[in-house]
Amino acid sequence: MRIAQVAPLYESVPPKLYGGTERIVSYLTEELVKRGHDVTLFASGDSLTQAKLVPVCPRALRLDPKCVDQLAHHVLMLDKVVAQRHQFDMIHFHIDYLHFPSSRALEWTTLTTLHGRLDIPDLLPLYRAFRHMSVSSISNAQRAPLPWLNWQGTIYHGLPENQYEFSPKPSGYLVFLGRTSPEKGLDQAVAIARRAGMPLKVGAKVDAADRKYFETCLKPLMKGPGVEFLGEVGFPEKNELLGGAAALLFPITWPEPFGIVMIEAMACGTPVIAYPAGSVPEVVEEGVTGFIVPNADAAVKAIHKIESFDRAACRRRFEERFTASLMSSQYLRLYETLVGSQGEPIPDSSGVPIG
Repeated sequence: MRIAQVAPLYESVPPKLYGGTERIVSYLTEELVKRGHDVTLFASGDSLTQAKLVPVCPRALRLDPKCVDQLAHHVLMLDKVVAQRHQFDMIHFHIDYLHFPSSRALEWTTLTTLHGRLDIPDLLPLYRAFRHMSVSSISNAQRAPLPWLNWQGTIYHGLPENQYEFSPKPSGYLVFLGRTSPEKGLDQAVAIARRAGMPLKVGAKVDAADRKYFETCLKPLMKGPGVEFLGEVGFPEKNELLGGAAALLFPITWPEPFGIVMIEAMACGTPVIAYPAGSVPEVVEEGVTGFIVPNADAAVKAIHKIESFDRAACRRRFEERFTASLMSSQYLRLYETLVGSQGEPIPDSSGVPIG
């Protein structure tokens, strides 16, 4: 099959440091190439891939100090996709809704994986206007605000099976990985670690929008012994950090669409201790890959259970549920269904979850 993957330009594919969507696009693209498909990747010019790369901008926009208008580059990318559209059987978009007018007007065969939160009021009229676009979700929970979209399936994220090494014997610290925005719960993680009497290592990205919150609220919390702030952590350093952790703290307070760091921890055999928001109840299996807790008190109690946690069973569950191979197989099923239904009336159903 001739497949185009259209990635956001904020990070390279794969990202050099932090980056979720672009990382998943990379894993999917490389798996499809490995399976013998003719894949074209639209991405930043510093991306690394075995597919045919169409470079839209020289480097990832977030790390480019000369970039002022990020949207301009995405519009240019859409123009390149339009020019080459006849070369593809399927165009898989990962850029939210930017392409919707073009895709509908030109009657492309497309799939759009929605990677972000959908509970924002501004999105409601837009998605109502384009409710027949074929979309897929990354968790069933992500769909809740817009259940009437033309959902084709839910496909959980997957990682290359051998990318993260299993770590049977962790060191005695906890870890937090993610952004420093309030909804990610770094303040909760610090409080939980201190109450549990365990050191906390923090690998976190500070976005410009979160800088004030980080400086005024988080920095004071992290002063003193027991908390080590590492900044952004890329791969392979992330493997060592997660593998050495006794547990990953994931005390989120927002409707997380998926949460890649949870399955990265599982791949190392590291349990996830998480609040039950968004995708968490779908991703974490109680007692098998971690513990779902309602508050900090329960999180501290869960930490006392990790000495008897079966890290090997956690790794096995990752291999059963969250590999890139499984993810690519599920996406291929959707591609084949959509290509096969070309010319048929567009369904108005919500689709059937796959993941």
